[in-house]
Amino acid sequence: MATRGRLSSVAIAVLALLAEEPMHAYRMQQLMQERGVGIVVNVRNRSGLHASVERLTRDELIRVRAVERDTRHPERTVYELTPHGRETLLTSLRDNVATPAREFPLFPAVVSFLHLLSPQDTRVQLELRAEALQRQLAETQAVLTASREHGVPRLHLLEHEYLQTATSAELDWVRAVSRDISTGALTWKPYA
Repeated sequence: MATRGRLSSVAIAVLALLAEEPMHAYRMQQLMQERGVGIVVNVRNRSGLHASVERLTRDELIRVRAVERDTRHPERTVYELTPHGRETLLTSLRDNVATPAREFPLFPAVVSFLHLLSPQDTRVQLELRAEALQRQLAETQAVLTASREHGVPRLHLLEHEYLQTATSAELDWVRAVSRDISTGALTWKPYA
């Protein structure tokens, strides 16, 4: 019954939904879409969700509760959280809230090699990133606004608030560096 490694964000989302009530994968995907979970968890394709469900079943964190059959829908397997799954979920939540993970996102890595681009090229690329970040902020704000209009409690929107704050901070930094390049406060000679 041991789990293999850390839980992925998709696995945490599946376990958390099943902590609310038993459901089939299609309902999980619907709830994630309704709640805007796709902004913080990569659930764009159904195959990733199904692979996670299979892995969680294999690891005995969830189990089949029933198979629904009716004439209006294809056969649907309803899953439920096991006691081991509930404990694993709660432990993972506690660990991930309390302890910052050593993550290695791509953007800081490529920033460390900007000296290979010219300042002008870097500024252009940063401006493109700023536009993309602005779009992400608008998407997040739209989810927050729609969710609040539908009466979604703030507790279920905290991840969007966090993402909005983190994206705003990144946008501020990107704009500041771009501005410093434009004014000549930051300059270099490219190595390549």
